[in-house]
Amino acid sequence: MFVSAFLLLVTLCAQGGYGEERDEAQRPGHVSVVIVGGTGDLAKKYLWQGFFELYVNQVKNGYTFSFYGGGLSPADKATPVLFEILKALSCPKDVSQERCALLKEQFLRLSQYRQLQSVEDYQDLAKQIEKELQQEGMTEAGRLFYLSVPAFAYADIADKINSSCRPTSGAWLRVVLEKPFGHDFRSAQVLASQLGNSLKDEEMYRIDHYLGKQVVSRILPFREENKKFLDPIWNRHHIERVEIVLKETLDVKGRIPFYDQYGVVRDVLQNHLTEVMTLLTMSLPMNLSSNEEVLRNKLQVFRSLLPVGKNQAVVGQYQAYKTEVQQELNKTKDHISITPTFAAVLMYIDDAQYEDVPILLISGKMLDERMGYARILFKNDIFCLQNHNSVHCKPKQIVFHFGHGSLKYPAILVSKNLFKPILMDSEWKEVTEHKDVDVLGLPLSDYFVQMPIVQREAYYELISHIFAGRKNSFISTENLLASWGLWTPLLSSLASTFPRIYPGGAENGDLLDVRIKGKDISYHNEVVIIGNDQVGGFQVMQGKFRSSDMVSAWTEELVVRLAADIQEAAEAAVREAGVFHLALSGGSSPLALFQRLALHHFSFPWRDTHVWMVDERCVPLTDSESNFRNLHDHLLHHVRIPYYNIHPMPVQINQRLCVEEDGGALLYEKEVSKWVNGSSFHFVLLGVGYDSHTASLFPGSKVDGHGESLVALTESPVKPHQRMTLTFSAINRAHRVALLVMGKGKHELITQLSRVKDNPDKWPVTGVKPANGRLVWYIDYDALLG
Repeated sequence: MFVSAFLLLVTLCAQGGYGEERDEAQRPGHVSVVIVGGTGDLAKKYLWQGFFELYVNQVKNGYTFSFYGGGLSPADKATPVLFEILKALSCPKDVSQERCALLKEQFLRLSQYRQLQSVEDYQDLAKQIEKELQQEGMTEAGRLFYLSVPAFAYADIADKINSSCRPTSGAWLRVVLEKPFGHDFRSAQVLASQLGNSLKDEEMYRIDHYLGKQVVSRILPFREENKKFLDPIWNRHHIERVEIVLKETLDVKGRIPFYDQYGVVRDVLQNHLTEVMTLLTMSLPMNLSSNEEVLRNKLQVFRSLLPVGKNQAVVGQYQAYKTEVQQELNKTKDHISITPTFAAVLMYIDDAQYEDVPILLISGKMLDERMGYARILFKNDIFCLQNHNSVHCKPKQIVFHFGHGSLKYPAILVSKNLFKPILMDSEWKEVTEHKDVDVLGLPLSDYFVQMPIVQREAYYELISHIFAGRKNSFISTENLLASWGLWTPLLSSLASTFPRIYPGGAENGDLLDVRIKGKDISYHNEVVIIGNDQVGGFQVMQGKFRSSDMVSAWTEELVVRLAADIQEAAEAAVREAGVFHLALSGGSSPLALFQRLALHHFSFPWRDTHVWMVDERCVPLTDSESNFRNLHDHLLHHVRIPYYNIHPMPVQINQRLCVEEDGGALLYEKEVSKWVNGSSFHFVLLGVGYDSHTASLFPGSKVDGHGESLVALTESPVKPHQRMTLTFSAINRAHRVALLVMGKGKHELITQLSRVKDNPDKWPVTGVKPANGRLVWYIDYDALLG
């Protein structure tokens, strides 16, 4: 076994990587492996097992090893943790129990924990390695550092390795980096520059574990081996669409501090799925083992991709995510995160071969099954008049099945109405006995199926490539920046997009189904309603609350309904008076409404609409705390409304904020009186705080004391304390007032309000009583039912 492993290693080295590295990898000697973050989750789950299997396969090939688990903890605390991890290691199936026990014992003897925090710690590690080499009279082959730590620590550790622990006498240095490699193009560029100060590009191995999956690593060889079948059909005339999908059933509990900053696009689409997409669509290199040629052809794909904008993506978030964020980040109940946990992105390549071929990249958490695949669906030009079950009329597709799902194992599947694929790889086999399962619409028996003879973990595959000096399966700096160059504009455009909320698991039903129309993508069900007992089906409840009209529905449908009601009121006002005066509140509740109006109400009469503020914090209008700033960023910036129809509150006069003698409140009152007939707004949108305040009218502030004034300065119990607000006198003159209440955190408030009598000093919202207009409560089911 060990002789064959050595021959395989030599073959691998001869096929790929840099010339200098090929010589190094073939030259036996001593290799020092350092896992920085050696007691963390990734090291525990995958890395130590991967390096143990490397040791098992290389121990008789002339190599000797030392293994170090490094971390910030002192050795006396971390050593027991490390050895508990090492005791749980398992041998490959073809190793006998006796030999396994011996190998594990040797591996444990060769492993130790070292604190790696300061420059001195790295200097001490270098001295330990040099001492061991001298004592044993060994030649050093190289040093491999695996950085299983947060990305912000990379540059500092790389600098310490370079200054204190770099090998001498021609031995190689390889430093492995885990994603994320930045947050966007700029941060990736900065990180690449920082690392470049300490490491050469050929010394860096940016790992994407998807490239270690056996099916993914077979994509290019499969395309090459079946060139005679694929060349005539691998183009826009025959391909209907390409799908690259990763479905997960798990939530992100325990990962929220990381995940809430990154989301599904950065976590999965920008790296894993993008890499698979390039392997499927790049021109086949003349030499598959040439890293330079593979990279060059990948970069050509990035250059040919059309820009991806807001209309080429939809995002979602599973329902429990909000609560998980509040718990793990210690946020209040009104905190809203719009980080997506689901995304579907549509891409097109501006190239004669793939012109107008849709490429879908889709991934999400809390979906119905765990499954990953890439599918090339071909057009079928055969019509079966009578035998609709004929193999000729079934879908024509090639599926690169990464694993899990109903099939359970990694495989390449080619539908039998396409061609019988050639199999040249001795490590793969054809499956002739088929289980009674369906894969993407076809029974397994309708496919030609190939699978690996031995299934191997992706991390072991990649670790063996690193040891051999093969760089084909890793992300170069150019590749990384090209990918971020594609994704950063989309991420920026999605930054304020509210994701569709989905319940999770089988209950998602068709909530996340998407439709491709032209070059755009959208959810198939434009309106989403989640009923009490099922997903789907229209359910909006109308009734009474505190003697006024009430509309209640699940959050997204409630927003859809409110937006439609506002447009209906606008159109009626414009028909009757030629103008529509709309007053909008701040806070987080209306943001989803603003998004809805901006993206879906293209016929809204914005040119005849005047937008007013219900209240404002006494901060500059450009401040992120400003209600007007949020209104601008989420709505006004996206619609065609004349600038002179926009009326922010004058909270800053004479370079001062809300100073009474500057008369800002009176100025706004005069502006309202000048433009709004009878000072009666057509539509006023209000929210309700946990303390029952509405607008910026707070409990205990003698809200009835403003008399006939339309605008007043008030004090909030939370920062920023000073506010400017419409008074009840202004609000209650309106033709229509909407009170929007959303979220489980408001359930207790709604329960209390359903019982209390009118008392505006204690419960300010009870002072909302339009004299000649209509009050409607819009309450989502979370707030209503808890």
